[in-house]
Amino acid sequence: MPERYIWVERKFRFELPVWMFPNTVERVRGGPARAEDAVRGLSDKLLTSKVGEQWSIQEHIGHLVDLESLWATRLDEFIAGASHLTAWEETNRATYDAKHNDNEIGTILGKFRAERAKFVQRLDELDDFLIERQALHPRLQTPMRLIDLVYFVAEHDDHHLADITRLRRRFG
Repeated sequence: MPERYIWVERKFRFELPVWMFPNTVERVRGGPARAEDAVRGLSDKLLTSKVGEQWSIQEHIGHLVDLESLWATRLDEFIAGASHLTAWEETNRATYDAKHNDNEIGTILGKFRAERAKFVQRLDELDDFLIERQALHPRLQTPMRLIDLVYFVAEHDDHHLADITRLRRRFG
């Protein structure tokens, strides 16, 4: 399997056609179910095992929960017509402070499902003209449309789900 890539080093080309919006929303809608599938039947020991300072499986899922507020804030900014999007907190302090390994995986998954459902419901209710509204992404320093935000969220989910698969293979 190829080496793990570092998310913040990834570059994006935002070129999805608008007609892909519903498909991309479906990818995001499926994040919690995919996370649930990824951990089904795993022991607490496997869920919380770490390689050095890297996150455990449970911490990866907790991180997905932690970022739901950022996605919601950015959606608010698109709706409000902001020219710049809120920056990500670069230390991931919320994920470290949450101590996800001390929580039950079912609780973490339930929070992920609930928060993501709120985000997707808002996407489902948007006026079509908002799909192409643009704002500057702070880290990438490139314009991002709302459809690109949804794609970015889906890719972020995939990044962490791939890490979970790597950890399952390593420890399983």
